[in-house]
Amino acid sequence: MAETAAEEKAERRIVVAVDEGEESTYALTWCLTNLVSSNFKDTLFLVYARSAPTVYTGLDGTGYMFSSDIVATMERYANEVAESVMEKAQKICRDLAGDIRVDTRVEGGDARDVICQMVERLNADILVMGSHGYGLIKRAFLGSVSNHCAQNVKCPVLIVKKPKSPAS
Repeated sequence: MAETAAEEKAERRIVVAVDEGEESTYALTWCLTNLVSSNFKDTLFLVYARSAPTVYTGLDGTGYMFSSDIVATMERYANEVAESVMEKAQKICRDLAGDIRVDTRVEGGDARDVICQMVERLNADILVMGSHGYGLIKRAFLGSVSNHCAQNVKCPVLIVKKPKSPAS
């Protein structure tokens, strides 16, 4: 019976939120170097939140209409960015932990909601994410994705802050 519990515990589901920023790349690298271990059967889920299409409104409150070509171009660009982010993240995984199981998920929507929903849907054991290190004012206006996730997911959250580079 103790063997079964140890076997169940040996399998971990780690969600790493990735985006275009250096902070998420650093968090993924840190995770692979310090958290992922050959002692566990880790599955790494790379989650990318593709922002929803922006709706532009005029001063009179009416929405701007875009031609289908422009909408298709914006959609294609968003897909290319998502693909690029995932390729970079997968390469980091291969370089630092070649034999780990990696699964990628790209979902559209607000990053806060997408990450929280994916953590729940994947039944994650831990969420790893980078911190942009915004100050109080920026955080008040922009909101903090990591803070929102830390408050709303039901698993531990590891927020990895990239060290500041020394002044030249």
